[in-house]
Amino acid sequence: MSDPLCNVDHMDDDGAAPGGERLTSAAGSVPAGALAVAVLESWRGVLGEVRTISDAERVDLIRALEELKSAACAAQAQLSVELDASQRAEQARAGVPLSRRGAGIGAQVALARRESPHRGGRLLGLAKALVVEMPHTYRALQQGLLSEWRATLLVRESACLSVEDRTAFDAEMAGDPAQLEGLGDRQLVARAKRVAYRLDAASVVRRARKAESERCVSLRPAPDTMSYLTGLLPVTQGVAVLAALTKAADSARARGDERSRGQVMADTLVERVTGQETADAVPVEVQLVMTERTLLAGDDEPAHIPGYGTVPGGWARRLVARRLGTPELAGLGRHTRVWLRRLFTSPTTGQLVRMDSRRRTVPPGLARFIAARDQTCRTPWCDAPVRHVDHVVPWSEGGKTGADGLEGYCEACNYAKQAPGWRTRAGPPGDESGHVVETTSPTGHRYRSWAPALPGHPPPDERESAHTDRDSAAERYLLDLHRVA
Repeated sequence: MSDPLCNVDHMDDDGAAPGGERLTSAAGSVPAGALAVAVLESWRGVLGEVRTISDAERVDLIRALEELKSAACAAQAQLSVELDASQRAEQARAGVPLSRRGAGIGAQVALARRESPHRGGRLLGLAKALVVEMPHTYRALQQGLLSEWRATLLVRESACLSVEDRTAFDAEMAGDPAQLEGLGDRQLVARAKRVAYRLDAASVVRRARKAESERCVSLRPAPDTMSYLTGLLPVTQGVAVLAALTKAADSARARGDERSRGQVMADTLVERVTGQETADAVPVEVQLVMTERTLLAGDDEPAHIPGYGTVPGGWARRLVARRLGTPELAGLGRHTRVWLRRLFTSPTTGQLVRMDSRRRTVPPGLARFIAARDQTCRTPWCDAPVRHVDHVVPWSEGGKTGADGLEGYCEACNYAKQAPGWRTRAGPPGDESGHVVETTSPTGHRYRSWAPALPGHPPPDERESAHTDRDSAAERYLLDLHRVA
Protein backbone atom coordinates (compact mmCIF):
# COMPACT_ATOMS: atom_id res chain seq x y z
CA MET A 1 0.00 0.00 0.00
CA SER A 2 2.98 2.26 0.16
CA ASP A 3 4.75 3.91 -2.75
CA PRO A 4 8.53 3.56 -2.44
CA LEU A 5 11.27 5.74 -3.89
CA CYS A 6 14.85 4.51 -3.84
CA ASN A 7 18.02 6.42 -4.65
CA VAL A 8 19.87 3.66 -6.48
CA ASP A 9 22.81 5.91 -7.36
CA HIS A 10 23.77 6.36 -3.72
CA MET A 11 27.40 7.07 -2.80
CA ASP A 12 29.28 8.56 0.09
CA ASP A 13 29.48 12.31 0.46
CA ASP A 14 33.08 12.38 -0.75
CA GLY A 15 32.14 10.72 -4.04
CA ALA A 16 33.83 7.44 -3.19
CA ALA A 17 32.27 4.04 -3.06
CA PRO A 18 31.48 2.82 0.46
CA GLY A 19 34.75 0.89 0.50
CA GLY A 20 36.72 3.85 -0.77
CA GLU A 21 37.67 2.12 -4.05
CA ARG A 22 37.58 4.14 -7.26
CA LEU A 23 37.79 3.04 -10.87
CA THR A 24 38.98 5.10 -13.83
CA SER A 25 37.06 5.10 -17.08
CA ALA A 26 37.00 7.21 -20.21
CA ALA A 27 34.76 9.63 -18.36
CA GLY A 28 37.28 10.03 -15.56
CA SER A 29 37.26 8.77 -11.99
CA VAL A 30 34.03 6.89 -11.30
CA PRO A 31 33.01 5.10 -8.08
CA ALA A 32 33.22 1.32 -8.47
CA GLY A 33 29.66 0.75 -7.23
CA ALA A 34 28.23 3.46 -9.47
CA LEU A 35 30.06 1.99 -12.50
CA ALA A 36 28.60 -1.46 -11.82
CA VAL A 37 25.09 -0.01 -11.54
CA ALA A 38 25.58 1.95 -14.77
CA VAL A 39 26.66 -1.20 -16.61
CA LEU A 40 23.65 -3.14 -15.36
CA GLU A 41 21.33 -0.30 -16.35
CA SER A 42 22.80 -0.37 -19.87
CA TRP A 43 21.96 -4.09 -20.06
CA ARG A 44 18.34 -3.32 -19.28
CA GLY A 45 18.28 -0.94 -22.21
CA VAL A 46 19.73 -3.57 -24.56
CA LEU A 47 17.25 -6.22 -23.39
CA GLY A 48 14.37 -3.88 -24.16
CA GLU A 49 15.31 -3.40 -27.81
CA VAL A 50 12.97 -4.73 -30.49
CA ARG A 51 14.55 -7.57 -32.47
CA THR A 52 13.73 -9.24 -35.78
CA ILE A 53 14.85 -12.81 -35.20
CA SER A 54 13.70 -16.34 -35.89
CA ASP A 55 11.71 -18.48 -33.46
CA ALA A 56 14.75 -20.68 -32.88
CA GLU A 57 16.74 -17.61 -31.87
CA ARG A 58 13.91 -16.53 -29.59
CA VAL A 59 14.04 -19.87 -27.78
CA ASP A 60 17.82 -19.55 -27.46
CA LEU A 61 17.41 -16.06 -26.01
CA ILE A 62 14.78 -17.25 -23.53
CA ARG A 63 17.19 -19.95 -22.30
CA ALA A 64 20.11 -17.49 -22.14
CA LEU A 65 18.03 -14.98 -20.20
CA GLU A 66 16.91 -17.69 -17.78
CA GLU A 67 20.56 -18.58 -17.14
CA LEU A 68 21.34 -14.89 -16.74
CA LYS A 69 18.56 -14.62 -14.11
CA SER A 70 20.15 -17.47 -12.17
CA ALA A 71 23.58 -15.85 -12.39
CA ALA A 72 22.09 -12.57 -11.20
CA CYS A 73 20.52 -14.38 -8.22
CA ALA A 74 23.92 -15.84 -7.37
CA ALA A 75 25.47 -12.37 -7.53
CA GLN A 76 22.71 -11.03 -5.26
CA ALA A 77 23.43 -13.84 -2.81
CA GLN A 78 27.15 -13.03 -2.71
CA LEU A 79 26.46 -9.31 -2.26
CA SER A 80 23.93 -10.03 0.49
CA VAL A 81 26.47 -12.11 2.41
CA GLU A 82 29.08 -9.36 2.05
CA LEU A 83 26.54 -6.75 3.21
CA ASP A 84 25.67 -8.91 6.21
CA ALA A 85 29.34 -9.25 7.23
CA SER A 86 30.02 -5.52 6.73
CA GLN A 87 26.93 -4.39 8.65
CA ARG A 88 27.63 -6.77 11.52
CA ALA A 89 31.15 -5.34 11.76
CA GLU A 90 29.70 -1.80 11.81
CA GLN A 91 27.27 -2.78 14.56
CA ALA A 92 30.11 -4.35 16.57
CA ARG A 93 32.12 -1.12 16.32
CA ALA A 94 29.02 0.79 17.45
CA GLY A 95 28.86 -1.35 20.60
CA VAL A 96 25.77 -3.34 19.70
CA PRO A 97 25.54 -6.50 21.88
CA LEU A 98 26.35 -9.75 20.10
CA SER A 99 22.78 -11.03 20.56
CA ARG A 100 21.38 -8.04 18.64
CA ARG A 101 23.88 -7.87 15.80
CA GLY A 102 22.36 -8.51 12.42
CA ALA A 103 19.09 -6.69 13.18
CA GLY A 104 17.76 -4.75 10.19
CA ILE A 105 20.08 -6.33 7.61
CA GLY A 106 17.36 -8.52 6.16
CA ALA A 107 15.17 -5.41 5.89
CA GLN A 108 17.87 -3.69 3.83
CA VAL A 109 18.02 -6.66 1.47
CA ALA A 110 14.22 -6.61 1.23
CA LEU A 111 14.06 -2.91 0.33
CA ALA A 112 16.80 -3.31 -2.30
CA ARG A 113 14.95 -6.25 -3.86
CA ARG A 114 11.48 -4.69 -3.53
CA GLU A 115 10.33 -7.48 -1.22
CA SER A 116 8.67 -7.61 2.18
CA PRO A 117 10.98 -7.67 5.22
CA HIS A 118 9.93 -11.25 5.97
CA ARG A 119 10.89 -12.29 2.47
CA GLY A 120 14.12 -10.29 2.74
CA GLY A 121 15.13 -12.18 5.87
CA ARG A 122 14.54 -15.49 4.12
CA LEU A 123 16.53 -14.38 1.08
CA LEU A 124 19.44 -13.39 3.34
CA GLY A 125 19.30 -16.78 5.04
CA LEU A 126 19.25 -18.48 1.65
CA ALA A 127 22.25 -16.45 0.51
CA LYS A 128 24.30 -17.35 3.58
CA ALA A 129 23.49 -21.04 3.23
CA LEU A 130 24.46 -21.07 -0.45
CA VAL A 131 27.63 -19.01 -0.24
CA VAL A 132 28.98 -20.33 3.06
CA GLU A 133 27.78 -23.94 3.31
CA MET A 134 26.72 -25.17 -0.14
CA PRO A 135 29.37 -24.22 -2.73
CA HIS A 136 28.26 -26.78 -5.36
CA THR A 137 24.67 -25.55 -5.32
CA TYR A 138 25.90 -21.97 -5.43
CA ARG A 139 28.15 -22.72 -8.41
CA ALA A 140 25.28 -24.38 -10.27
CA LEU A 141 23.17 -21.27 -9.64
CA GLN A 142 26.03 -19.04 -10.76
CA GLN A 143 26.45 -21.01 -13.99
CA GLY A 144 22.74 -20.80 -14.76
CA LEU A 145 22.17 -24.54 -14.33
CA LEU A 146 19.84 -24.14 -11.34
CA SER A 147 17.09 -21.59 -10.72
CA GLU A 148 16.83 -19.66 -7.45
CA TRP A 149 13.66 -21.54 -6.54
CA ARG A 150 15.27 -24.97 -7.07
CA ALA A 151 18.30 -23.84 -5.07
CA THR A 152 15.87 -22.79 -2.34
CA LEU A 153 14.39 -26.29 -2.32
CA LEU A 154 17.81 -27.84 -1.77
CA VAL A 155 18.59 -25.39 1.03
CA ARG A 156 15.23 -26.07 2.66
CA GLU A 157 15.58 -29.85 2.59
CA SER A 158 19.08 -29.69 4.10
CA ALA A 159 18.26 -27.15 6.81
CA CYS A 160 18.05 -29.81 9.52
CA LEU A 161 21.54 -31.21 8.82
CA SER A 162 24.78 -30.31 10.55
CA VAL A 163 27.36 -28.31 8.63
CA GLU A 164 29.38 -31.45 7.85
CA ASP A 165 26.33 -33.40 6.65
CA ARG A 166 25.10 -30.42 4.67
CA THR A 167 28.46 -30.28 2.87
CA ALA A 168 28.08 -33.95 1.97
CA PHE A 169 24.46 -33.34 0.91
CA ASP A 170 25.58 -30.47 -1.32
CA ALA A 171 28.29 -32.54 -2.99
CA GLU A 172 25.95 -35.44 -3.69
CA MET A 173 23.02 -33.38 -4.92
CA ALA A 174 24.79 -30.63 -6.91
CA GLY A 175 28.35 -31.88 -7.39
CA ASP A 176 27.29 -32.96 -10.87
CA PRO A 177 24.48 -30.59 -11.93
CA ALA A 178 23.83 -32.71 -15.02
CA GLN A 179 22.09 -35.31 -12.83
CA LEU A 180 19.43 -32.72 -11.95
CA GLU A 181 18.64 -31.95 -15.59
CA GLY A 182 15.04 -32.79 -16.42
CA LEU A 183 13.93 -33.41 -12.82
CA GLY A 184 10.68 -31.77 -11.77
CA ASP A 185 10.43 -29.95 -8.46
CA ARG A 186 8.73 -32.91 -6.76
CA GLN A 187 11.36 -35.31 -8.03
CA LEU A 188 14.12 -32.97 -6.85
CA VAL A 189 12.57 -32.67 -3.38
CA ALA A 190 12.03 -36.43 -3.14
CA ARG A 191 15.67 -37.13 -3.98
CA ALA A 192 16.83 -34.44 -1.52
CA LYS A 193 14.72 -35.98 1.25
CA ARG A 194 16.22 -39.42 0.63
CA VAL A 195 19.77 -38.06 0.76
CA ALA A 196 19.10 -36.04 3.93
CA TYR A 197 17.49 -39.01 5.68
CA ARG A 198 20.38 -41.28 4.76
CA LEU A 199 22.93 -38.76 6.08
CA ASP A 200 21.18 -38.12 9.41
CA ALA A 201 17.85 -39.84 10.06
CA ALA A 202 17.66 -38.50 13.62
CA SER A 203 17.79 -34.88 12.47
CA VAL A 204 14.90 -35.49 10.09
CA VAL A 205 12.84 -36.87 12.98
CA ARG A 206 13.77 -33.85 15.12
CA ARG A 207 12.72 -31.61 12.26
CA ALA A 208 9.30 -33.27 12.21
CA ARG A 209 8.92 -32.67 15.94
CA LYS A 210 9.93 -29.04 15.53
CA ALA A 211 7.43 -28.62 12.71
CA GLU A 212 4.63 -29.58 15.11
CA SER A 213 5.62 -26.70 17.39
CA GLU A 214 5.16 -24.28 14.46
CA ARG A 215 1.47 -25.08 13.93
CA CYS A 216 -0.54 -21.95 13.20
CA VAL A 217 -3.54 -20.45 11.42
CA SER A 218 -3.29 -17.72 8.77
CA LEU A 219 -5.61 -15.75 6.53
CA ARG A 220 -4.88 -14.32 3.10
CA PRO A 221 -7.06 -12.71 0.40
CA ALA A 222 -8.55 -14.72 -2.45
CA PRO A 223 -10.21 -13.38 -5.63
CA ASP A 224 -13.82 -12.19 -5.69
CA THR A 225 -14.15 -11.10 -2.03
CA MET A 226 -13.16 -14.54 -0.73
CA SER A 227 -10.32 -15.54 1.57
CA TYR A 228 -8.10 -18.52 2.32
CA LEU A 229 -8.13 -19.63 5.97
CA THR A 230 -5.16 -21.98 6.31
CA GLY A 231 -4.33 -24.17 9.27
CA LEU A 232 -0.84 -25.66 9.52
CA LEU A 233 -1.49 -28.76 11.64
CA PRO A 234 0.10 -32.10 12.42
CA VAL A 235 -1.06 -34.57 9.79
CA THR A 236 -3.24 -36.59 12.22
CA GLN A 237 -5.08 -33.47 13.39
CA GLY A 238 -5.52 -32.20 9.85
CA VAL A 239 -7.01 -35.51 8.73
CA ALA A 240 -9.30 -35.54 11.77
CA VAL A 241 -10.63 -32.04 11.03
CA LEU A 242 -11.30 -32.92 7.40
CA ALA A 243 -13.03 -36.16 8.39
CA ALA A 244 -15.31 -34.35 10.86
CA LEU A 245 -16.29 -31.73 8.28
CA THR A 246 -16.86 -34.40 5.65
CA LYS A 247 -19.12 -36.36 8.02
CA ALA A 248 -21.13 -33.20 8.81
CA ALA A 249 -21.51 -32.46 5.11
CA ASP A 250 -22.65 -36.00 4.29
CA SER A 251 -25.22 -35.89 7.11
CA ALA A 252 -26.60 -32.53 5.96
CA ARG A 253 -26.85 -33.70 2.36
CA ALA A 254 -28.62 -36.87 3.47
CA ARG A 255 -31.24 -34.71 5.25
CA GLY A 256 -31.90 -32.84 2.00
CA ASP A 257 -29.67 -29.78 2.45
CA GLU A 258 -29.43 -28.11 -0.97
CA ARG A 259 -25.97 -26.67 -0.36
CA SER A 260 -23.05 -28.36 -2.05
CA ARG A 261 -20.75 -30.61 -0.04
CA GLY A 262 -18.01 -27.97 -0.02
CA GLN A 263 -20.41 -25.22 1.07
CA VAL A 264 -21.67 -27.29 4.02
CA MET A 265 -18.08 -28.07 5.08
CA ALA A 266 -17.11 -24.37 4.92
CA ASP A 267 -20.20 -23.22 6.84
CA THR A 268 -19.73 -25.93 9.47
CA LEU A 269 -16.12 -24.86 9.98
CA VAL A 270 -17.17 -21.24 10.61
CA GLU A 271 -20.03 -22.21 12.93
CA ARG A 272 -17.97 -24.58 15.06
CA VAL A 273 -15.00 -22.26 15.39
CA THR A 274 -16.97 -19.08 16.15
CA GLY A 275 -19.81 -20.70 18.10
CA GLN A 276 -22.39 -18.96 15.89
CA GLU A 277 -25.74 -20.48 15.07
CA THR A 278 -25.18 -19.75 11.37
CA ALA A 279 -22.06 -18.96 9.36
CA ASP A 280 -23.42 -15.59 8.13
CA ALA A 281 -24.02 -14.11 11.60
CA VAL A 282 -20.51 -12.74 12.09
CA PRO A 283 -20.44 -10.86 15.44
CA VAL A 284 -16.89 -9.50 15.26
CA GLU A 285 -15.82 -6.07 14.03
CA VAL A 286 -14.50 -6.23 10.45
CA GLN A 287 -14.08 -2.43 10.06
CA LEU A 288 -15.64 -2.13 6.61
CA VAL A 289 -14.67 1.32 5.26
CA MET A 290 -16.97 2.87 2.64
CA THR A 291 -18.30 6.27 1.63
CA GLU A 292 -21.73 7.43 2.70
CA ARG A 293 -22.64 7.59 -1.01
CA THR A 294 -21.86 3.89 -1.43
CA LEU A 295 -23.78 2.97 1.72
CA LEU A 296 -26.87 5.13 1.28
CA ALA A 297 -27.07 6.27 -2.35
CA GLY A 298 -26.07 3.20 -4.35
CA ASP A 299 -22.74 4.65 -5.50
CA ASP A 300 -20.24 2.26 -7.12
CA GLU A 301 -17.20 3.55 -5.23
CA PRO A 302 -15.35 0.44 -3.91
CA ALA A 303 -15.08 -0.15 -0.16
CA HIS A 304 -12.10 -1.36 1.86
CA ILE A 305 -11.68 -4.05 4.52
CA PRO A 306 -8.50 -3.71 6.62
CA GLY A 307 -6.39 -6.83 6.31
CA TYR A 308 -8.09 -7.83 3.06
CA GLY A 309 -8.19 -4.94 0.62
CA THR A 310 -10.66 -3.47 -1.87
CA VAL A 311 -14.15 -4.93 -2.28
CA PRO A 312 -16.96 -3.87 -4.68
CA GLY A 313 -19.36 -1.25 -3.39
CA GLY A 314 -22.43 -3.37 -4.16
CA TRP A 315 -20.99 -6.31 -2.25
CA ALA A 316 -20.28 -4.05 0.75
CA ARG A 317 -23.88 -2.75 0.75
CA ARG A 318 -25.20 -6.30 0.58
CA LEU A 319 -22.99 -7.28 3.51
CA VAL A 320 -24.43 -4.49 5.64
CA ALA A 321 -27.99 -5.25 4.49
CA ARG A 322 -27.66 -8.90 5.44
CA ARG A 323 -26.44 -7.94 8.91
CA LEU A 324 -29.41 -5.59 9.39
CA GLY A 325 -31.97 -8.11 8.10
CA THR A 326 -33.44 -5.71 5.55
CA PRO A 327 -36.78 -6.60 3.89
CA GLU A 328 -35.22 -7.83 0.64
CA LEU A 329 -33.08 -10.27 2.62
CA ALA A 330 -35.48 -10.92 5.49
CA GLY A 331 -35.74 -14.58 4.52
CA LEU A 332 -32.23 -15.16 5.74
CA GLY A 333 -33.38 -14.62 9.31
CA ARG A 334 -30.06 -13.07 10.30
CA HIS A 335 -29.87 -10.16 12.73
CA THR A 336 -26.47 -8.92 13.85
CA ARG A 337 -25.46 -5.66 15.49
CA VAL A 338 -23.94 -3.07 13.19
CA TRP A 339 -21.96 -0.03 14.39
CA LEU A 340 -21.32 2.97 12.17
CA ARG A 341 -18.24 5.11 12.87
CA ARG A 342 -17.77 8.31 10.85
CA LEU A 343 -14.34 8.92 9.32
CA PHE A 344 -13.54 12.39 7.97
CA THR A 345 -11.00 12.62 5.16
CA SER A 346 -9.02 15.44 3.60
CA PRO A 347 -10.62 16.72 0.37
CA THR A 348 -7.20 16.92 -1.33
CA THR A 349 -5.48 13.68 -0.28
CA GLY A 350 -8.32 11.42 0.82
CA GLN A 351 -6.46 10.61 4.05
CA LEU A 352 -7.92 10.81 7.53
CA VAL A 353 -7.66 14.13 9.36
CA ARG A 354 -5.49 14.67 12.43
CA MET A 355 -5.86 13.53 16.01
CA ASP A 356 -3.34 14.56 18.69
CA SER A 357 -2.27 13.35 22.12
CA ARG A 358 0.31 14.51 24.67
CA ARG A 359 0.95 10.97 25.87
CA ARG A 360 3.96 8.86 24.91
CA THR A 361 1.83 5.74 24.56
CA VAL A 362 -0.73 5.76 21.76
CA PRO A 363 -4.36 5.89 22.98
CA PRO A 364 -6.61 3.12 21.61
CA GLY A 365 -8.72 5.54 19.58
CA LEU A 366 -5.67 7.08 17.94
CA ALA A 367 -4.26 3.61 17.26
CA ARG A 368 -7.48 2.66 15.45
CA PHE A 369 -7.23 5.93 13.52
CA ILE A 370 -3.68 5.13 12.34
CA ALA A 371 -4.60 1.55 11.44
CA ALA A 372 -7.54 2.81 9.36
CA ARG A 373 -5.36 5.44 7.65
CA ASP A 374 -2.36 3.23 6.83
CA GLN A 375 -4.35 0.01 6.20
CA THR A 376 -1.17 -2.14 6.08
CA CYS A 377 2.42 -1.85 7.31
CA ARG A 378 3.93 1.36 5.94
CA THR A 379 7.32 -0.17 5.07
CA PRO A 380 7.65 -0.20 1.25
CA TRP A 381 6.71 -3.57 -0.29
CA CYS A 382 5.42 -4.90 3.02
CA ASP A 383 1.69 -5.60 3.03
CA ALA A 384 1.51 -7.29 6.42
CA PRO A 385 -1.28 -6.20 8.81
CA VAL A 386 -0.62 -3.30 11.19
CA ARG A 387 0.39 -4.77 14.58
CA HIS A 388 2.29 -1.83 16.10
CA VAL A 389 1.59 1.90 15.99
CA ASP A 390 4.82 3.72 16.76
CA HIS A 391 6.45 7.12 16.46
CA VAL A 392 8.02 8.06 13.13
CA VAL A 393 10.67 9.98 15.07
CA PRO A 394 11.40 8.28 18.41
CA TRP A 395 9.75 9.87 21.43
CA SER A 396 13.18 10.29 23.04
CA GLU A 397 14.25 12.42 20.07
CA GLY A 398 11.24 14.71 20.12
CA GLY A 399 8.68 12.60 18.29
CA LYS A 400 5.02 13.58 18.78
CA THR A 401 2.11 11.31 19.66
CA GLY A 402 -0.17 12.61 16.94
CA ALA A 403 -1.46 11.43 13.59
CA ASP A 404 1.39 13.14 11.71
CA GLY A 405 4.00 11.69 14.05
CA LEU A 406 2.79 8.08 14.02
CA GLU A 407 2.61 5.29 11.48
CA GLY A 408 1.54 1.66 11.44
CA TYR A 409 4.05 -1.19 11.28
CA CYS A 410 4.02 -4.93 11.31
CA GLU A 411 5.91 -6.39 14.25
CA ALA A 412 9.03 -7.30 12.25
CA CYS A 413 9.40 -3.88 10.58
CA ASN A 414 8.98 -2.01 13.85
CA TYR A 415 11.79 -4.04 15.43
CA ALA A 416 14.00 -3.72 12.34
CA LYS A 417 13.95 0.10 12.41
CA GLN A 418 15.32 0.03 15.96
CA ALA A 419 18.68 -1.23 14.64
CA PRO A 420 21.57 1.29 14.48
CA GLY A 421 21.71 3.49 11.40
CA TRP A 422 18.02 3.57 10.55
CA ARG A 423 16.34 6.99 10.45
CA THR A 424 12.77 8.02 9.67
CA ARG A 425 11.12 11.39 9.28
CA ALA A 426 7.63 12.53 8.33
CA GLY A 427 6.81 15.08 5.67
CA PRO A 428 5.45 18.49 6.65
CA PRO A 429 1.87 18.50 8.00
CA GLY A 430 -0.70 19.53 5.42
CA ASP A 431 1.47 18.48 2.47
CA GLU A 432 -0.54 17.97 -0.71
CA SER A 433 0.86 14.43 -0.97
CA GLY A 434 -0.71 13.53 2.37
CA HIS A 435 1.11 11.67 5.12
CA VAL A 436 4.59 10.88 3.80
CA VAL A 437 7.35 9.07 5.69
CA GLU A 438 10.93 8.87 4.44
CA THR A 439 13.08 6.01 5.73
CA THR A 440 16.88 6.11 5.43
CA SER A 441 18.72 2.80 5.71
CA PRO A 442 22.20 2.43 7.30
CA THR A 443 23.75 2.57 3.81
CA GLY A 444 22.12 5.95 3.10
CA HIS A 445 19.45 4.73 0.67
CA ARG A 446 16.14 6.54 1.03
CA TYR A 447 12.67 5.07 0.64
CA ARG A 448 9.35 6.92 0.86
CA SER A 449 5.86 5.67 1.62
CA TRP A 450 2.54 7.47 1.27
CA ALA A 451 -0.56 6.63 3.26
CA PRO A 452 -3.20 5.36 0.80
CA ALA A 453 -6.37 7.30 0.15
CA LEU A 454 -9.58 5.89 1.59
CA PRO A 455 -12.62 5.06 -0.60
CA GLY A 456 -14.27 8.02 -2.26
CA HIS A 457 -11.05 9.79 -3.23
CA PRO A 458 -10.02 9.54 -6.92
CA PRO A 459 -6.37 9.19 -7.98
CA PRO A 460 -4.42 12.39 -8.84
CA ASP A 461 -5.03 12.22 -12.60
CA GLU A 462 -8.78 11.79 -12.09
CA ARG A 463 -8.80 14.58 -9.50
CA GLU A 464 -7.23 16.92 -12.02
CA SER A 465 -9.78 16.06 -14.71
CA ALA A 466 -12.63 16.33 -12.22
CA HIS A 467 -11.40 19.74 -11.13
CA THR A 468 -11.25 20.86 -14.77
CA ASP A 469 -14.79 19.69 -15.34
CA ARG A 470 -15.99 21.87 -12.45
CA ASP A 471 -14.51 25.05 -13.96
CA SER A 472 -17.08 27.62 -14.96
CA ALA A 473 -17.58 28.67 -18.58
CA ALA A 474 -15.71 31.93 -17.92
CA GLU A 475 -12.79 30.06 -16.35
CA ARG A 476 -12.60 27.65 -19.29
CA TYR A 477 -12.65 30.61 -21.69
CA LEU A 478 -9.75 32.28 -19.86
CA LEU A 479 -7.81 29.02 -19.87
CA ASP A 480 -8.34 28.70 -23.66
CA LEU A 481 -7.05 32.25 -24.16
CA HIS A 482 -3.99 31.40 -22.05
CA ARG A 483 -3.27 28.30 -24.14
CA VAL A 484 -3.57 30.27 -27.41
CA ALA A 485 -1.26 32.98 -26.10
